[in-house]
Amino acid sequence: MVNAYDLIIIGGGPAGLSAAIYGGRARLKTLVINKGAIGGLVNTTREIVNYPGYPQVSGPDLMKDFHKHAQSFGVEFVREEVVSVELSQEEKKVRTKKGKEFSAKAVIIACGSEPRLLNIPGERRLRGSGVAYCATCDAEFFNGEDVVVVGSGDQAIEEGMYITKFARKVTVIVLHDEGILDCNKLSAERAFENPKMEFVWNSTIEEVLGEDNVKGVKIKNLKTGSSSELACQGVFFFVGMVPSTKYLTDSGIEIDQKGYIPVNDLMETNLEGVYAVGDNRVKYLRQVVSAAGDGATAAVAAERYLEEVNVFNSNVLQSQKKVLLLFENALINESLEFGTLLEDVNRESSEIYKIVKVDMATKKNLAKKYDIKIAPAVVVLDQGKEIKRLACVLDKSKLKSELC
Repeated sequence: MVNAYDLIIIGGGPAGLSAAIYGGRARLKTLVINKGAIGGLVNTTREIVNYPGYPQVSGPDLMKDFHKHAQSFGVEFVREEVVSVELSQEEKKVRTKKGKEFSAKAVIIACGSEPRLLNIPGERRLRGSGVAYCATCDAEFFNGEDVVVVGSGDQAIEEGMYITKFARKVTVIVLHDEGILDCNKLSAERAFENPKMEFVWNSTIEEVLGEDNVKGVKIKNLKTGSSSELACQGVFFFVGMVPSTKYLTDSGIEIDQKGYIPVNDLMETNLEGVYAVGDNRVKYLRQVVSAAGDGATAAVAAERYLEEVNVFNSNVLQSQKKVLLLFENALINESLEFGTLLEDVNRESSEIYKIVKVDMATKKNLAKKYDIKIAPAVVVLDQGKEIKRLACVLDKSKLKSELC
């Protein structure tokens, strides 16, 4: 197939690009499918000061370096939006909005997240006409004007300070009591010292006012219940993010109530050969550095999974001999003894079987595939099809009779 790959990565943010670097370096035929500009939301970050090796760098510049690094290893990039996937089979399929279909044996989901909407009156209608979600993208359009920022986390306060470089005044609407912000202490101190920033405490936004453009906001005080209006020309919402995982509905991928994907330490999802990394997975820290680490882990895990699949297909499924798939545990003496006995019996029987050993500690996917929980265990295969299982007792005569 023209569109067949070893590894497909859905998403071109820091997690996806990191995975692409590792996939390309491992000489996997790797494809990154990204619906927007390479870099994702990091492109909206004006300044990054905590990525190792980069004392100060813009988000777009850092992502350009990631992109070039991946390209140097032969990684391919396609700018398309993924709308559906089939991930339950060994050969996974990914379909885009333009009707293209791509396939691979391993898929890494790195589609990130997007700004959460409050869905209050006027928010959607005035989006792009005063309502915004990215300071780096839109702050300059409010030069000399009054702007409202909704939210008090790191993003809200740091982006709010950036907006003060252009706006006449920035008013931050905060849910908490006076002096309490959700951001880090350093950003809070800098914000309180900024003469162009003001705060409205114990409050939330009820409505964005204006017909064709933002003219103001309606604010509700959560303690008194009273409402008031504040004139402004722009409203920036920084009230959290939601994972971009809607297209995975009915795909078989496990997703929690918030839309995030649970994974294990290897970034494995509940489906074999499918991994999730970055902001769309359940995790503690959502930063560029942690996303990059996720991508590296998933790509290495995917590489080993693909090697396992390829070796299994060639040594087992395509074997002309019947195969004894022996699942072993090196920490269990009985398992090792049985393996030696099985080899002796097969040798005495003119080696009519091919013995393929599986270390359960490292080949967990195969153990799961054949539902093997305890070693030793033997699955007898004929041209890839299971025909029986052995009792695995340390009795030479019984073992001979089972193999006849």
